[in-house]
Amino acid sequence: MSDEIKLFPASVLRDQIVAVLTAWGMRDDYIPITADAMIYADMHGVDTHGISMLTVYDQRRRDGLLTMDGEVTLVSETPGTALLDAGGGLGHVAGVRAMEIAIEKAKTVGMAGVAVRNSAHYGAAGYYSNLAAKVGQIGFSVTSGSAPRVSPTFGAEAKLSTNPIAFAAPAKRNPDFSLDMATSTVAAGKIRNKANENDPLPIGWANDADGLPTTDASNYSTQSPLGGTRELGSHKGYGLAAMVEILSTALS
Repeated sequence: MSDEIKLFPASVLRDQIVAVLTAWGMRDDYIPITADAMIYADMHGVDTHGISMLTVYDQRRRDGLLTMDGEVTLVSETPGTALLDAGGGLGHVAGVRAMEIAIEKAKTVGMAGVAVRNSAHYGAAGYYSNLAAKVGQIGFSVTSGSAPRVSPTFGAEAKLSTNPIAFAAPAKRNPDFSLDMATSTVAAGKIRNKANENDPLPIGWANDADGLPTTDASNYSTQSPLGGTRELGSHKGYGLAAMVEILSTALS
């Protein structure tokens, strides 16, 4: 097996994503929005959340866990808040619309928050927070994941997802500040990539069935909270993950 890295223009990857989403029956007006969000991930080095997710989406679609023609609808709103329903579809379009609504409301009332329910994976969280920074606002985006993967500090069972946090703030003469991080030690896709490449995991990325650190990417039980171990601060990652769960799940 060759270790050669092959590079492709972003336009080629985008065309491939568009072709697949079209074949799966996604609404025509949702396809370019979804493709742009996915390509953003690949172009910013987040190769776990771009075109590589197509195989994951395909499996979820086949398992009946993903509605490819789901419609994003507005459930309720106030001057400073709104709630969207994604219709069981991918979350990229819902994420963009949520941030666009928040941006417009913030222009009027100063601050705004929009929650999304009934949504599948929405790619890189930083894509959405950066939409706000581009127009001179501070953006904040969090989400729970598709399933519990992360065990709490001192725990052996998965209770939380990787629950990312993204924050972006505009700057005048410098590039915008942008933070996009999982509250687990690493994103789940990084472990998937290690397994695909038959590489061992660094200690602290994942745990075995007894809650002990493991290096086996193909046979791990849970991921660890940010920090890896209690001695290295995993209780802080656990706390942040719980915060995200409240904001993105209980709140929505």
